[in-house]
Amino acid sequence: MTQLSPLSSLKISRHIIPAYRGFPNSSVHHRPLLIYHAAFPSSSSPSSIEQHLRSVGVVSPAWRYKMYTQHHFHSTTHEVLVISSGGATLFFGGQGNPKGVQAKVEKGDVIVVPAGVGHAMLEDKGGFEMVGSYPVDSAEWDHCIGDESELEKVTKRIGGLRWFDRDPVYGGEGPVLG
Repeated sequence: MTQLSPLSSLKISRHIIPAYRGFPNSSVHHRPLLIYHAAFPSSSSPSSIEQHLRSVGVVSPAWRYKMYTQHHFHSTTHEVLVISSGGATLFFGGQGNPKGVQAKVEKGDVIVVPAGVGHAMLEDKGGFEMVGSYPVDSAEWDHCIGDESELEKVTKRIGGLRWFDRDPVYGGEGPVLG
């Protein structure tokens, strides 16, 4: 198993993002966007990250790619992103949201994106790639772009989702449980 940063010294950013236009953000489930800074060592390969996530058994790695530049969210599942190379500036909350969160992320960071939280890449700082994962029991992820006419439907869907019983990176304890 990968040697993670100890929980006692892990820097964590938590952001509750209010609804904005067609982006429900944290308003439905009141779960924060979480960023675990440098949780994985910088020597971690995408394969070792995937192996670690599988061993914890909370999420299943599904893809390796960067983040879309189009602001979007998922209404069918929560998402766990591990930066496997490079760095980027990301935005959470929906385009133009004055209460959105701009974050600089780099290799080893983990982002737990609750369903409904808008996200997009503003700038690839070079070689940016992530391992994208979803809860093992979740539905196929969807791609919502903040269409206000669909807000009631997606809000209902998000409201029916379960939160994590275990942390996707640390297992029996960890930031998603706090």
